[in-house]
Amino acid sequence: MQTASQTTFWQNPMTPTPHKNAGALSLITLALFASPMALAQGTGWYGGANAGRSGAEIDDARITSGLLGQGFNTTSIQDRDRSNGFKLYGGYQFGPYVAVEGGYFDLGRFGYKANTVPAGSLDGELRARGLNLDLVGTLPLTRSLSAIARVGVNHARVNSRFSSTGAVQVNNPTARKNETNVKYGLGLNYAFTDALAMRLEVERYRVNDTIGNKGDIDMVSVGLVYRFGGPTPQPTPRTEVPMPLVVVAQEPVPTAPAAVPPPPPAPVVPVPAPSRRVSLSAESLFGFDANTVKPEGRASLDQFARDLSGTTYSSISVQGHTDRLGSEAYNQKLSEQRAAAVKHHLVTVGQLNGSKIVAEGRGETQPVTKPEDCQGQQRTPALVACLQPDRRVEVEVTGTR
Repeated sequence: MQTASQTTFWQNPMTPTPHKNAGALSLITLALFASPMALAQGTGWYGGANAGRSGAEIDDARITSGLLGQGFNTTSIQDRDRSNGFKLYGGYQFGPYVAVEGGYFDLGRFGYKANTVPAGSLDGELRARGLNLDLVGTLPLTRSLSAIARVGVNHARVNSRFSSTGAVQVNNPTARKNETNVKYGLGLNYAFTDALAMRLEVERYRVNDTIGNKGDIDMVSVGLVYRFGGPTPQPTPRTEVPMPLVVVAQEPVPTAPAAVPPPPPAPVVPVPAPSRRVSLSAESLFGFDANTVKPEGRASLDQFARDLSGTTYSSISVQGHTDRLGSEAYNQKLSEQRAAAVKHHLVTVGQLNGSKIVAEGRGETQPVTKPEDCQGQQRTPALVACLQPDRRVEVEVTGTR
């Protein structure tokens, strides 16, 4: 850990005139880690708690100057510029990238002791705690890991205490102040499951002390986040590669010419219509790792429903497929959600008989590509593009015309 710059909080309490001095940040540098899996976040409520270390730089020169103005020479100053802090928070995730979060924070206690000639000492202590409201942005890096950035406001209550010994005298031993200022920070979020995640954050709180100074208190913390309401769809960075609609149809088998003389007219028997299989790319139907059909996808499904006009179908099979990137459990769930979304659209908009439509997810079990065609395990743009044919929804109709 190291200090990047300085922050001022205390002035000699024997000096009655407030003096404002804007300070900079005292940062703690830390090592960050990465993971081969990607972060999952959906919409809904969540709550969490963080704990860690906070820091501020005590302005020894100002303390020395204040004592000198009262006729005291400072022989030594012991600073208490590090403390323990924590925060409790809750928020609502509006989508994969934006959340609003509010909470309570306690940045800890800071102080100093100045020894003087004539013989005496001056002790100062500050404690900062309060409420905050932030706008939080999320950038997925992998399936389990994401970067977060926040900006917001904090309403801090600052309590100060001053005491002295010997020749040094204190006029105002206690003081309190409430002020609203900005705060911001950066961090990482790692999802262990759909509901439980860990956060590592560095935050800066702008704080006014009780004697007119403005400065920053920084906190580096780690904690746990719990998301309510169960699993949610997970955003994963992917290269969107459109795939054209492919329709595979079996040609009808021609019947043999009638014998001469022609036989009596045969009774009309329904002729089985050829089965129809439509393969639609996941990117053409859905948004970025979502399971809601987008406008372009709705147009393709509407055309498919119109093409069934005049066909008496006995069954329609809807199968969702994914590529092999990511966990099997996640891919299976995503394929089921997308197959269900296609069925819902065909029933509600296409006016097809829902009792004859079966939707199921096949996950990554039936790829179109071969292992030797798309080699590698690490997610790269080239591998994602190569595996694009595997990400699809197939619709097959069986019936009579």
